[in-house]
Amino acid sequence: MIALTYAEIARVTGGDLRTAGSDTPESVVEGTVETDSRLIEPGGIFAAKPGAETDGHLFVGTAQDRGAVLALVEHSVDIPMTQVVVPSVVGALADLARHVVASVRERGDLTVVGITGSNGKTTTKNLVARILRDEGETVWPHASFNNEVGAPLTMLRVTHSTRYLVCEFGASAPGEIARLAGLVTPDIGVVLMVGLAHAGGFGGIDATVAAKSELVHAIRPGGTAVLNADDPRVAGMSTIAHDRGVEIVWFGRGASADVRADDVQVTAEGTTCDVSAGGVTAPLRLRVLGEHFAANALAAIAVATRLGVSLQDCVERLETVELAERWRMQPLGTDRVRIINDAYNASPDSMSAALRTLAQITGPGQRTVAVLGAMSELGEYADDEHDRVGLLAVRLGIQRIVIVGTEARRMFLEAIAQGSWDGEAVFFPDVDAAYDYLLEELRDGDRVLVKSSNAAGLRHLGDRLGESFS
Repeated sequence: MIALTYAEIARVTGGDLRTAGSDTPESVVEGTVETDSRLIEPGGIFAAKPGAETDGHLFVGTAQDRGAVLALVEHSVDIPMTQVVVPSVVGALADLARHVVASVRERGDLTVVGITGSNGKTTTKNLVARILRDEGETVWPHASFNNEVGAPLTMLRVTHSTRYLVCEFGASAPGEIARLAGLVTPDIGVVLMVGLAHAGGFGGIDATVAAKSELVHAIRPGGTAVLNADDPRVAGMSTIAHDRGVEIVWFGRGASADVRADDVQVTAEGTTCDVSAGGVTAPLRLRVLGEHFAANALAAIAVATRLGVSLQDCVERLETVELAERWRMQPLGTDRVRIINDAYNASPDSMSAALRTLAQITGPGQRTVAVLGAMSELGEYADDEHDRVGLLAVRLGIQRIVIVGTEARRMFLEAIAQGSWDGEAVFFPDVDAAYDYLLEELRDGDRVLVKSSNAAGLRHLGDRLGESFS
């Protein structure tokens, strides 16, 4: 973070400064800001956020022991440590992030890239960061830091030497992207696709479209919207961009896209295609699995070429990426039994893409095994969408369909109804039972997809299988 006085932090956050020891209002802090006391480094700021399961105020002393010099709190804590008492710690993080980014923009050469979409946000921000970090100091989110806490924490890592800030904006309800993107008013906003992920929280697909379009509304005039030409819902956001005086860069598979992919192929070694941008074409050989990653790469290339990076440099840097993110199409095990752990998030679109990838990468003499759990936050769409996944697994010819958890049972029932009734489809109520079955069932040549939403916990099952067959 940039250097700020205690008085400035109190003013920006609307808080009451209470100094301790030799500290004064003019004392300066420039360490990182954390909400987890275990991550505090000497000279840092601890944000004592109240949570659903615990309260950060209980860990102010631990943070101080680890080197924190200042705490943001909602009520004073009886510890000899300088504190800023604020109405809301989460609100204070947002206020502080807005101030820090604005200050860096005034004095430096900072470009802000914002990314949203129902699927692919985390992968795309990692790909964008991989390209841009060779151009200059780049800050991007750890894991999926894309909510009202994680996004400001990322923003607060910028310094006066930061050249690029890459933000990931997620949301489970209308207005959240507007609030987060409004903290930084991105120079470039990327909308990847609109699907049914979190549709239950938004109240339907139309509301989801409106929520994702909040990023386009937040782009600063004269900025750039990077839009998916292959998704009609995203393409419709071009009207908003035009009305705001925002340039549009299209990415996709169609001939009209500014950044285009042709001849996309998926194998067990990765994903390949020919990429065209600015009148130049180059082959791209990604080491990550899945046709959908080609679209993520196109979006990243669209951002980088808009910022002056050559297509060839983009390709060379993307080809060094071995893993998009942990638990996202992550290869585990060995060539004997290959486990693909993609169980961090799941939506109807990403579930379909992962199943199709499993079918594509499985060769002669090998067997497809899909270990599937529930998709969360689908609301009224949940039953129908789980049915569709069961149907798709059968139509793709997946040879073993292993359904885990009562919330995913409809996938099993649909697979049975579609003809997988002779042992091809099995159901287990919990992860441990599924693991015991798979330990005995898997054999040489199996290609195993583990896919579910985070809440279903199958990512840990994927890890266990990876260890067992390594």
